[in-house]
Amino acid sequence: MRDRVDSFLDYMSVERGVSPNTVSAYRNDLYQLVEFLESYDPGFSNGHGWERVDGAAVSAYIMRLHDLGYSDTTRARKLASAKSLFGFLLDEGTISRDPSENVSSPRVGRSLPDPLSVDEVGRLIDAVPLTDRPEELRDRAMLELVYASGMRVTELVSLDLDDLNLDEGYVRCFGKGGKERVIPVHPKAVDVLRDYIETGLPGLAGKGSGDAVFLNRRGRRLTRQGFWLILKGHAERAGLDTTITPHTLRHSFATHLLRGGAPLRHVQELLGHASINTTQIYTHLTSD
Repeated sequence: MRDRVDSFLDYMSVERGVSPNTVSAYRNDLYQLVEFLESYDPGFSNGHGWERVDGAAVSAYIMRLHDLGYSDTTRARKLASAKSLFGFLLDEGTISRDPSENVSSPRVGRSLPDPLSVDEVGRLIDAVPLTDRPEELRDRAMLELVYASGMRVTELVSLDLDDLNLDEGYVRCFGKGGKERVIPVHPKAVDVLRDYIETGLPGLAGKGSGDAVFLNRRGRRLTRQGFWLILKGHAERAGLDTTITPHTLRHSFATHLLRGGAPLRHVQELLGHASINTTQIYTHLTSD
């Protein structure tokens, strides 16, 4: 069971840009959950353990924390960690239902994503120099594409050339659990992406490039960590004070769509959320 927890921690660290201290707190909370579940039912320790977890097991875990003298705030935090994990496992297809869905928690406030403004997104993209250097053509194409599509960074760096249909103006990506979705892309992003494919990509490609769209300087497929470093560098050049993560552009994409009047269900489909409840968090950011 710990291997799925480790996958979740990697996702939180790389894609969500969560601080090392927060990741450490998640690890402590979730390893404690796994330890309880394996003692609660020895059957949880096999390869299908997460699918066997139900609401009764999660409730028993919260009661156990109460018996151990944990405060309401700490129990709420540990339950929140569990809910985040279950949401991840649900999106990944590891489980078919969220066992914590009906387990209540004390109200301790809700952390909302912090999107960039339209002007800040423009400053970020414009921070990439307009040259013919392959790396800069790549960086501009990546930033334009993420903001135009709302893709996760894992989906972005996993793109192959066959996933692009620039003539029709869409990209195909595979999200959590291998779910395929087709996303229409703004013409400006299509033009920048086409320029990179035709002019920049040949300058980066090497023997090990395969069909990958975005490559590093060694001609290998760009990693999530590599994209994050590129993003941070351009954010600093743009003079953005906000802590930028790969998820920031995804948040901005969703928020700007909703502010422009896009239906929530449509945004859910574009983002690839398994549940509309996940998408609904953005409605709290669009009251203006």
